[in-house]
Amino acid sequence: MYAEDKILVGCNENIWVNLLPKMANRHGLIAGATGTGKTITLKTLAESFSDMGVPVFLADMKGDISGLAKIGSETEKIKANVDKYNLASKGFKYQDYPVEFWDLFGEKGLPVRVTLSEMGPVLLGKILNVSEAQQGVLNIVFRVADNNSLPIIDLKDLKAMINHVVENKAQYESEYGAIAEKSANTILRSLITLEDQGGNDFFFEPALDLNDFIRVDENGKGIINILDSQKLSLSPEIYSTFLLWMLSSLFENLPEVGDMDKPKFVFFFDEAHLLFDDMSPEFGKKIEQIVRLIRSKGVGLYFISQSPADIPDDILAQLGNRVQHALHAYTPKDQKAVKVAAETFRLNPEFKTEDVISELGIGQALVSVLDENGVPGIVEKVDIVPPQSYIGAIDDSMRSELINLSELKSRYWEPVDPESAYELLLNKIDSDSNLESEVMPETKEAIEEAIEQKSEVPQEKPAFGLGDIIGTVMGGTQPTKGKRAKKSEAQKMAEKAASQAANTVAREVTKGIMRGLFGQMK
Repeated sequence: MYAEDKILVGCNENIWVNLLPKMANRHGLIAGATGTGKTITLKTLAESFSDMGVPVFLADMKGDISGLAKIGSETEKIKANVDKYNLASKGFKYQDYPVEFWDLFGEKGLPVRVTLSEMGPVLLGKILNVSEAQQGVLNIVFRVADNNSLPIIDLKDLKAMINHVVENKAQYESEYGAIAEKSANTILRSLITLEDQGGNDFFFEPALDLNDFIRVDENGKGIINILDSQKLSLSPEIYSTFLLWMLSSLFENLPEVGDMDKPKFVFFFDEAHLLFDDMSPEFGKKIEQIVRLIRSKGVGLYFISQSPADIPDDILAQLGNRVQHALHAYTPKDQKAVKVAAETFRLNPEFKTEDVISELGIGQALVSVLDENGVPGIVEKVDIVPPQSYIGAIDDSMRSELINLSELKSRYWEPVDPESAYELLLNKIDSDSNLESEVMPETKEAIEEAIEQKSEVPQEKPAFGLGDIIGTVMGGTQPTKGKRAKKSEAQKMAEKAASQAANTVAREVTKGIMRGLFGQMK
């Protein structure tokens, strides 16, 4: 709840714990066992950021966060807390919030797509769980594509590039290093699994523009972007890698803004442990650097997990705002997790933190936030302020209505398959030897007519023939023999007609050839 330039997180009989907006981009942690109230805290914070005009991104793992889009309703427990702490005097009122629904599969939200070129070989390697040798092949494939202006948009592009690099390894190995065919074949097999997980829908265009996440509505409230992750959670590698791609893209593309009165954007990482499972030390160091520096770009990061122990120490140390819900200490491992959680707080002399963590009720938490000087406050046991929006999931009809009303639907709903590596490789095949026999009759007639028209125009150089036209289209150069006189309008029209006809020839011929070369990729 946002009031009086503060975010009210929780309260008890003696104190109100407020998060200062200018300290909100110093990042935070929401931890606790399943069913202890993490989702309530997440929704309360998201509402508060929206109220003060800050856009938010969060993942909905169970579907219940979608209730942010619906006006809240009174329950016995909510009424008890509102009355107990007189929250109405702080501006508490039941309301809905501006929500944009997203879904990597395009089923419960606007489709989220990203090109493989944007994702890059390192993050793709994380999804595919490749070996060091396989990662090397991926790096070479992407480097060859970059150096030859062959954009890798989707999976068929990547397959085409892998086959192209392997088939021309003698050409590339002197510059890029050894290319192991066995590793390349393993990657190709892994891509089949990725296709089964929805990769053909995810790696495509139009690609997501992250600026569309950073918006406010007509009333100045920050848009809450909800990524439906119920189905996505079954593919944890894709889920975690997409969030890491978002994080790195925000870091690379947003300008430096220095210290701000409030964040420009807040990013919640639910199931944060998935981000760090099996992460290499080098990759972890890169993420630690991004977390440390991204606050200077106005972005606040909040990690949500069961235990602080799920977060690497170097990153945990940068999370200045902490909300700890109950943890159970049934096993030695659980007891260790409770101890780690207690040690992350500045101690309160009024109670023993380690004991209280195991005794917290649902909706209660231990909270510590940064003061105006950036110093962690003493931990307090509080009741978390209830959300003002609906607790629970909205129905499918309401979700569909909101999706249809989105101003972004026309931009993202329909997929686009642009010319990229797959198509460009088709057009680069040398088909001079059999082009004449492959030409469709109507296409050949169009070319001959264009050439005949061109030959009737007075000119200083001989008209070029079918071989010259194809060489021009396939090689990307214009025939140049002798000094060219200034072209008349008739000459220009004739050459344009010939070029268009030649493009048609090239597409028809190369499609047939490439069916044989890349037929296995369909």
